Amino acid sequence: KAIKTPLISFDYEKGHLLIEGVSVPENTVDFYNPIVYWLREYVQNPKPQTVVDLKLEYFNTSTSVVLLNIFRALSELGKDKLTINWHYEEDDIEMEEAGQDYKNMVDATFNIIAIESF
Repeated sequence: KAIKTPLISFDYEKGHLLIEGVSVPENTVDFYNPIVYWLREYVQNPKPQTVVDLKLEYFNTSTSVVLLNIFRALSELGKDKLTINWHYEEDDIEMEEAGQDYKNMVDATFNIIAIESF
């Protein structure tokens, strides 16, 4: 069976969130709601630095909305305390453009990083 949800790993002590893989869940809201809720709690008592690494090979439209919600929840931390690393495969123009779109919408240090492959 094809994997439809990404690996999500959050190390509270390090202030590090990783979202990696493919995101086409059956019910995006149900899948991501606990994470969005948790991050809203986290920003009340954050670590000095928060780093988000996104290594998504593919995501659907409903995931793109949720990613924006995640970024907006975290952007309360401010640019100097929040770093988002958007990793994309160097030949994947759509993923590069998606990263640029998010960069323009989110108040964070937003790095767009080309890699050879996932």
